[in-house]
Amino acid sequence: MTKRKIRNITVIGDVLLINVGFALAYLIRYDWQLLRRVAFYEPYPDYLLQQGVLTLLLIFTFSQMGVWQRRRGEFWLDEASRITYATAAGIGLMVAFTFFVQPTPFSRLLFFWAFVVIVTLVSLARLLRRLILSVLYQRGKLADRVLVLGSGEVGRSVIRTLLARPDLGFRAIGYLHDGRSENNIGLGRIPNLGTFTDLETILCQQPQLHTVFIAIPGEQHQEIARLLQTCQVHGLRAQVVPDLLQLSMNRVEMNNMAGIPTLRVREAGISRGQQIAKRLLDLGVILLLSVPAMVVTAVIAMAIKLDSPGPILYYGSRVGKDGRPFKMVKFRSMVVGADEQKEALLAFNQADGPLFKMKDDPRLTRVGKIIRRASLDELPQLYNVLRGQMSLVGPRPPLLEEVAAYKPWHKQRLSVIGGITGLWQVSGRSDLTFDELCLLDIYYIENWSVGLDIRIMLQTIPHALGGKGAY
Repeated sequence: MTKRKIRNITVIGDVLLINVGFALAYLIRYDWQLLRRVAFYEPYPDYLLQQGVLTLLLIFTFSQMGVWQRRRGEFWLDEASRITYATAAGIGLMVAFTFFVQPTPFSRLLFFWAFVVIVTLVSLARLLRRLILSVLYQRGKLADRVLVLGSGEVGRSVIRTLLARPDLGFRAIGYLHDGRSENNIGLGRIPNLGTFTDLETILCQQPQLHTVFIAIPGEQHQEIARLLQTCQVHGLRAQVVPDLLQLSMNRVEMNNMAGIPTLRVREAGISRGQQIAKRLLDLGVILLLSVPAMVVTAVIAMAIKLDSPGPILYYGSRVGKDGRPFKMVKFRSMVVGADEQKEALLAFNQADGPLFKMKDDPRLTRVGKIIRRASLDELPQLYNVLRGQMSLVGPRPPLLEEVAAYKPWHKQRLSVIGGITGLWQVSGRSDLTFDELCLLDIYYIENWSVGLDIRIMLQTIPHALGGKGAY
C-alpha cells in the first residue's frame, strides 16, 4: 500500500465520517433531544441538502488547514486540535451560509452536535490509523527507507530518534561518515556503508531510497552543499539537520532579550521538577501493584529455594546516577559462584561493547531460565526503587567494568538514575547492540515525560511475556 493510497483512504474515510457525524447529530437533536427538547419533529430528508453543503465546506477547510497532511512525529492531540479548528471553520461557514439562504428547517443546536460528533469521530479515526501504521512500521512494512549522512553527535541524535521512534515510519538502511575514525559508530542494524564519497554509488544501488538525512556540523557547509546537490541530481528528498552547536533541539531554549534573540542550553538530564513527578509516578505504580507483586515474589522465592541450593536473592554492584555505585538486588537466577565462572565464558560472549550476554548460559538454573525470560528476576529491584537508587523506567544500571570501557558519549546515560525497564527493553532487549542501547537511553533522557514513562511501562508487559531478546 503506497502513501498516496493511505491518503486517499483517509480522505474517503473522513468524508464518510462527516456524513455519519451529521446523521448522529440529527439523532441526538431530534430523537434523543439532549440539552433541549423540541416542540416539533423535522424529518431527516429535509436536512440532506444542508448535510451535502456542510460536507463540501469541511472538505475545503480540511484541505486548506492541512488536516490531510501527515506530519511525522506530531502528537495525536496536535492532530486532533487541527481537526477541531478545521471543523469549527467549516461549521462557521455553514452557519454564515444559512444566515443568507435561511433554509427550512434550521437548527443551530444540530450544528453544535455535528461539530462535537465529527471532531470526535475523525480524531478517533486518526488514533486508529496511528495504531495500525505503528504496528505495520514495527514489522518493517510501509516504512520509508532512509540514509543518514554523519556519525558524530548530530548523526547519533538522528539515529537514536529513528531507533526510539519506529512509529515515524522511517527505516534507516545505514549511515555514511566523513572518514574520521573517531566519529564512527558501530551499529548492528544500522550498518556503516562507507564515507561521503560513496554517496553517488549508494544512491544508484538503492533506487527505493526515500530520504537522506544530512547530519554533519554546520561549519562543513561546502560538504553539505555538495551532498545536497548529489541528492538533487538523483531526485531524492534530502533533509539537513541543523546542529546548533551539536546539541539536541530539546536542550535548546530560545529567549527574547529586549528584541535580541538568544539561545540558552539546558543541562542534559531530567530537571528537579521532573524528578519529583517521576518519583511520584514510581511510588504510585508500586502502591498499585504491591499486592500482586508480593504474591508473585513469594511464589518465585519458593521455586528458587526448591530448585537449587543457595540464597534466594543476589546482590550485585552497579553504577547509578553520576557514577555513584550501589547494590542492586535481583532474584538469583544462576548457580552459586556464577560470577567466578564468567571469565571462562568470555569466549562465548554474544554481545558487543563492554556487555556480556550469552544465550543458553550454562550457569542458569531451571527456574532462572524461566524468570529471566519473563524479566521476573528483576522484581526485587522494587526495593531499590523505594530507596531512590533506581526508577521503574530508565537506563540499564551498568557494571563497574562496563563503565570503565565507555566512550565519552556513552557516559551521557549516567546522568539519570537507572531503571528496571526502559526504551532498550521495549525495543529489542538483548538483540540490541551496545551503541543502540546507549542511543536509546540518551533519547529517553532528552525527551523524558510522564507520558513516555507510562508508555514504556505498558509496552514492557507484552515484551516481557513474549520474552523476545531476553537471555
